[in-house]
Amino acid sequence: MKSLFETESLTEIKDRLNSLTSESERKWGKMDVGQALHHCQQPLNISLGKINLKKQFFPLAFLFKKSLYNDKPWRQNLPTAKSFKISENKNFETERAELEKLVDEFHTKKNKTQWDPHPLFGKFTPQQWGQMQYKHLDHHLKQFGA
Repeated sequence: MKSLFETESLTEIKDRLNSLTSESERKWGKMDVGQALHHCQQPLNISLGKINLKKQFFPLAFLFKKSLYNDKPWRQNLPTAKSFKISENKNFETERAELEKLVDEFHTKKNKTQWDPHPLFGKFTPQQWGQMQYKHLDHHLKQFGA
């Protein structure tokens, strides 16, 4: 599984991100491209400690945890956590620039060995954090044909 901690994967994600335009059409889902870019910032903000979600009880979290970082692609139209649904209009250029900044910042943490637990899924290894972030971005970039 690719990881956002790998330089090659970082470059790939940034190239795909920069191939998007404000006119990029979604292949599935409800968010437009600006909203999706804002949505994609949220998991990065959590991992970087910029969003402090209260620990949440999710009784089936253990069933889904491995799917966050394994090689199997996520299916289209997976439900989005209520707190990460973006319905207000977002400026495409602003959201793309902010997401690229967060992607770069996350990549700089590639040698970090201790990560806070995820508020929903608990403890991840550093490798799993990198894979999970890559997989989420990959999923949404594919959503817009990038």
